[in-house]
Amino acid sequence: MSQVRRWRDLRIRRRDPVDLAGPLQVRGHSVAWVPPVVLLAAIVVADYSTPGDVRVVPWAVLVPGVAATMCGVRETAVIAVLAIVTYAVVDGSWPSEYQEGPADFLLTVVGGCLATVACAFRVRRDRRMGHMRTVTEIIRRTVLRPLPPHWGGLDHAGVYLTAETEADVGGDFYDIQPGPHGTRVLVGDVQGKGLGAVEAAAALLSAFREAAHYEPELTVVAQHLEARLLRQRGRKRQLGSKDGDRFATAVLVGFPVTRRDLVEMVVLGHEPPLAVSPRGVRSLPGGGGLPLGLGELAPGPPFLHRPQLARDETLLMCTDGVTEARDGQGAFYPLVDAVREAVTRDPGLTEPARLVDFVRVGTLEHSGGRLTDDTTVFAVRRLPETGGAGEEDAG
Repeated sequence: MSQVRRWRDLRIRRRDPVDLAGPLQVRGHSVAWVPPVVLLAAIVVADYSTPGDVRVVPWAVLVPGVAATMCGVRETAVIAVLAIVTYAVVDGSWPSEYQEGPADFLLTVVGGCLATVACAFRVRRDRRMGHMRTVTEIIRRTVLRPLPPHWGGLDHAGVYLTAETEADVGGDFYDIQPGPHGTRVLVGDVQGKGLGAVEAAAALLSAFREAAHYEPELTVVAQHLEARLLRQRGRKRQLGSKDGDRFATAVLVGFPVTRRDLVEMVVLGHEPPLAVSPRGVRSLPGGGGLPLGLGELAPGPPFLHRPQLARDETLLMCTDGVTEARDGQGAFYPLVDAVREAVTRDPGLTEPARLVDFVRVGTLEHSGGRLTDDTTVFAVRRLPETGGAGEEDAG
């Protein structure tokens, strides 16, 4: 099966619960009523096809319940009435000695009423869930601003996948900020979920966009992020919030103006980036840094790494939603091995957009489309014709 087809199947599996519970449609017309009506017709045929002492028509009580799982309230009520009338007609057409009697008829009536009530609750729940998903998406789009193509002299691609939760939004974040000292990239993940995590992510992104533009040293940018998160935590404590102890893992990458053969990198409790090229995959050095918010445990500026980076190498950065994705047996997603094998087969996969799509599909496929944590995949590489310096911030 091709990657495109597998991704289409996974998208269907991960579709919003509102869509899954909503009416089935063909060319814009609802056909959700078809399965329960077909089931009712099959029950009638089976009842007439069996001997008189074997009655199938009492199964009509199941029909409204089936309708309640896929139809609207009005359709469910109509199908419940249809099942009750059908039961009365079919049962009354048999000789009296084979008739089921009023007890089963009353059961069909009660079953239809309960199915209609259950459908009303389901529709209400689905609408509420849809509203929460909409609010969550608005929040994410507000925090993660759109990035122009080739922003800061970088070819880039990113994707954010929500976990299988009803309302809690995670604190994954990423951004690119060009400036006079080169282009800087930030990818990170705030501990926890909910609006507190989003507020912390927004605060860190705001600090990054300013500091990354003006500060010549990448370690100073990291110190600005540390100070900003500490101020955010202090404000939350003063408000009496329980979010006053959040921390964040992050990786800062700088593409210097004067050196195109290397990158500057500060890793703050995060997985180091992977350098992906047609020759293979290698993990860049970057261990030892503490997460943002825990810098007081090791005073002083964080360590600056300056690894070599070839022109055809793409930096791949992922939050732990990728590396900690599990399959049915509990095994983690083998990111490095999967990317290495794929690049060996297809060297063109090193393009950021294709690489991000591959990791996205692989993560969803490995986890069966059921992510337990929000997941971000981000890839960047230098464009050959520009170093990305001197561009102005668009917002």
